[in-house]
Amino acid sequence: MSQFMLVYKGEATDMSEMTQEEAMTVMGKWAVWMENVGTALTDVGSPFGQGVSVVDDGTSGTAAALTGYSIVEAGDLAAARALSADHPFLSEGAGNFAIDIFELMPVPFQE
Repeated sequence: MSQFMLVYKGEATDMSEMTQEEAMTVMGKWAVWMENVGTALTDVGSPFGQGVSVVDDGTSGTAAALTGYSIVEAGDLAAARALSADHPFLSEGAGNFAIDIFELMPVPFQE
C-alpha cells in the first residue's frame, strides 16, 4: 500500500468565526467521512495557518490558498481518489474548493 497526501485548496472559513452550532455541524461531517474512510486514514492532518512563499530569487510571495492536509493509505491513485467521495471539504458544490491528491514517494538514496 502507498500513502497519499490530500491537500485542501480553497479559502475555508476559520472555525473560530463560526457559531458553535455551525462548528459542530462541520465537525460532524468530518467525523462521518473519517468513519467511512476507516483505517485508510493514517493521519487526519492539520489545518494550515498563515503562510508565505519563499522564492528562489530571495524574495517572498503570497502562499497558495491551501487549507490543510490529510494522509490516506491506498493501493493506487484511483483508490486514493475514491476515498475523497463524500468528503466534507467538497460539499459546497460551487467550485470554490478542491482536494489535490499526491502519492508520497520514498526519498531517493535514503536507507
